Amino acid sequence: MIFIVVKYKVKPEEAETFIEKNRAFTEATRAEEGNLWFEWSRSVEDPNEFVLVEAFKDDAGEAHVTSEHFKRGLETMRPLLAETPRIVSRMVEGEGWDRMGELQVD
Repeated sequence: MIFIVVKYKVKPEEAETFIEKNRAFTEATRAEEGNLWFEWSRSVEDPNEFVLVEAFKDDAGEAHVTSEHFKRGLETMRPLLAETPRIVSRMVEGEGWDRMGELQVD
């Protein structure tokens, strides 16, 4: 699968509405064939930083980045951002979350 983590540094005046302004992009991406997950989080250390964790089946990445909603999503985000997002994108084995071996809960 394609596993991606992106950190978005948002302008302070846009932080409270950032997730809502990206709702259409989020919903369209989650509906894509091949999307495994697309989850936003807000940093507990920096209220102006949002982290997106997303994954796609191996063959779904190109369809995602060439989709119309992807292009619209980037244009929606651009004026909200304080800097260029930082990304980690890797191919990894599997198609989902595994249980953590070091910490088991009964």
